[in-house]
Amino acid sequence: MELNIFGNPLTSCCTAPATGYFRDGLCRTISQDSGTHTVCALVTQEFLDYSASKGNDLMTPIPHWQFPGLKPGDRWCLCISRWLQAEKAGKAPPIVLEATHEKSLKYTSLELLKRYEVKSI
Repeated sequence: MELNIFGNPLTSCCTAPATGYFRDGLCRTISQDSGTHTVCALVTQEFLDYSASKGNDLMTPIPHWQFPGLKPGDRWCLCISRWLQAEKAGKAPPIVLEATHEKSLKYTSLELLKRYEVKSI
């Protein structure tokens, strides 16, 4: 069973669009997931623009990867490294803590993640 950052069962981030490394709605990962897609984010336009400026356009659909392209308000499993990079730049989107995988805690603190908690959905 996959766990979230609180040690509880991982909840779904989003199934429309289907997110996660496995496109099953969960921000879970395996060793082949070089991006470590463990953070369930509520993406903002500011973050989407920032990510595009760093060479990762998350707005343009890529059908053969089952990627619909994101718009503000979508939930998406982000790479922990990109989220941390955006956080340092002041561009990090809020996150859904219950849907953020415990592996995120290998890269950052619970306290930092809590600062970005989605307050209401």
